[in-house]
Amino acid sequence: MMEKLKVKHVVISKQGIDSENYKKFKEIVKKKKIKIICVGAMQRLKIESDLYFEILWPNNENLIPENVLNNNSIVCKLYYKNFSMLFTGDIEEIAEKQILNLYKNNLKIFHSTILKVAHHGSKTSSTQEFLDIVKPKIALIGVGENNKFGHPNHEVLERIENMRSQNI
Repeated sequence: MMEKLKVKHVVISKQGIDSENYKKFKEIVKKKKIKIICVGAMQRLKIESDLYFEILWPNNENLIPENVLNNNSIVCKLYYKNFSMLFTGDIEEIAEKQILNLYKNNLKIFHSTILKVAHHGSKTSSTQEFLDIVKPKIALIGVGENNKFGHPNHEVLERIENMRSQNI
């Protein structure tokens, strides 16, 4: 997309591995002179006066070595006046637990109007504990119909439905 669209800035987190995709990304960024903003837990990205992102994860000083790309993906919360949305990337249960532990003295930070369900609703994410803390009014799952991974997982859907969230 960066090759076809005009992009001024990209927001990334510290990378746990130097993959071919990441090398290609760096080449495009350099060629097109795109500014990289590297973020980590407990940072804020202000867009406008009433619009900002709170970066909740990853903890750049202590990356999770298991499934490094998924578990260290950016988790952030969008705030706009009285509205909030939690974006969970592709984190799995291990990351959910570490994130909740990192914010154990301020779990209300996770309460959100909308939750973008982690990892396309895979069985490795969206634990009951995590969902109970987020308490979304609406849960969104980004997934293609009849995908080869079988996402979303029926147990994840049941957990969300039991919360009386709206599944879109």
